[in-house]
Amino acid sequence: MHHSARAMAFILFLAPAISLAQEPVAITPAAPVPSATPAFYPVPELMAGFHQLYEQKFQPARETFNDWHSNHPEEPLGEVALGASFLFEEMYRQGVLTSDFFLNEKKFLHGIDGKPDSVRMNNFRDALSRARILARQRLKTNPKDPEALFALTLAAGMESDADAILEKKQLDGLKRMKEANEYAKQLLAVHPDAADAYVAPGIANYIIGSLNPGYRFALWFGGIHGDKKLGMEQIAKTVANGRYLRPFAKIMLALAARREKQNTLAQKLLHELTEEFPSNDTYAAEYAKAMGLPVPAVITR
Repeated sequence: MHHSARAMAFILFLAPAISLAQEPVAITPAAPVPSATPAFYPVPELMAGFHQLYEQKFQPARETFNDWHSNHPEEPLGEVALGASFLFEEMYRQGVLTSDFFLNEKKFLHGIDGKPDSVRMNNFRDALSRARILARQRLKTNPKDPEALFALTLAAGMESDADAILEKKQLDGLKRMKEANEYAKQLLAVHPDAADAYVAPGIANYIIGSLNPGYRFALWFGGIHGDKKLGMEQIAKTVANGRYLRPFAKIMLALAARREKQNTLAQKLLHELTEEFPSNDTYAAEYAKAMGLPVPAVITR
């Protein structure tokens, strides 16, 4: 595909996310949510699994998520977490969450070189399919069930990332992003403190704001206004108050800060990540790069 055509396809993929970021969300009083509902309460087992995930201990994380889900088979978040483990593993494998990717304009705007691992991606999509079945069953009982809306938002958002970044299927990514935005609007209307929901529109706002001025000018006619500053502020909301996606938001904000020459912010966030996840070689390497130090040798496990 011609370079400009690919760029416009990517713009179309991101457009719905920006509309969510900029449209006012009608906030109604939050529906009562049980204190132990896993999507909005830091369940120790799930937090432990995500900690393993962020330390790149993907198989142990999957075992933790599977153990929890076997005891809570009606909860869609267990399958969403399992899907996240496959997606994050592939993103780390492809170097997506690195400054080498973020500071390379071609990769940043158009996705990875080559193809993702087919087995890993099939496992990812199978987990999301099971999560959606469970979530939709809950919506039959309560159309505003925040647990279901949270799971569906994350599932669609993750799949849109996989489509656009890993598989470079912009039209499929567009469909999933529209779906994610609709569920996110519903989620924020009934549970406005769902800070994890700000990651997707924040990243989209930042990327649109990073595009060539000519492409951004074309978007103004569609009412879409990318804003790098706003995007970073939205991601920062998840950094401040997120639960399961807080470390993911930190690495994304740190990499955006590297692009914007906000070195102090990048160094701070990356240092925090290396302290919290000492086994993650990627965080250690990115912190070294941000500090202008030699990249450390790969940790032997």
